[in-house]
Amino acid sequence: MAEKKVSFGFGFIPSESQHHFLVLIPRKQDEEVYIYERFHWQEDKENQSIDLRNDRPKVRLTKHKWKKIEDTLRLEFNERLKKENILVGKWHIGQVPVQRLMGKEMVLLAWAIEDCDPSVIPTAIKNWLGLSPEERWWLFTMTNAATGGINDKRGWRKAVRYALSENPIEERNKQLSLFDLTIQREIDK
Repeated sequence: MAEKKVSFGFGFIPSESQHHFLVLIPRKQDEEVYIYERFHWQEDKENQSIDLRNDRPKVRLTKHKWKKIEDTLRLEFNERLKKENILVGKWHIGQVPVQRLMGKEMVLLAWAIEDCDPSVIPTAIKNWLGLSPEERWWLFTMTNAATGGINDKRGWRKAVRYALSENPIEERNKQLSLFDLTIQREIDK
């Protein structure tokens, strides 16, 4: 059996690419979780220094909202890391690096829930899981190009929130089923 690739956090291997996302998870419940997009890894540092000239803050979430999505993210990412024979990751207090493509997916989900009522987070998770990684990357790229900053909460950013948190999969499927039933009745007449 091949040896597992060593990585930091969730699949981040600095020798393959310096581009990654860094999640800062605070110890205190009343502090916020921050996610940064970064293009440089400081090799000799256990804790990375954030440089706001180069590191881009993407989103901040209450710790309560973060807790609602962290298990989904962990399970989704670790399943894929296992397939790639890369060590799995876990969330912990402090800094957790995330491989760049997985980071894009993570930020997309965080954008969807940053300003929503916590009661719709399960819907956002279901809809996010219903997208392929490639669809998540595309949505991140389009949103990031127009409204990718931490305080850019308009345009594409709003659209992502509505698309993922206010458009339940179950309701969509029921609507399709009713539509299909109506069409079938018309054909049968």
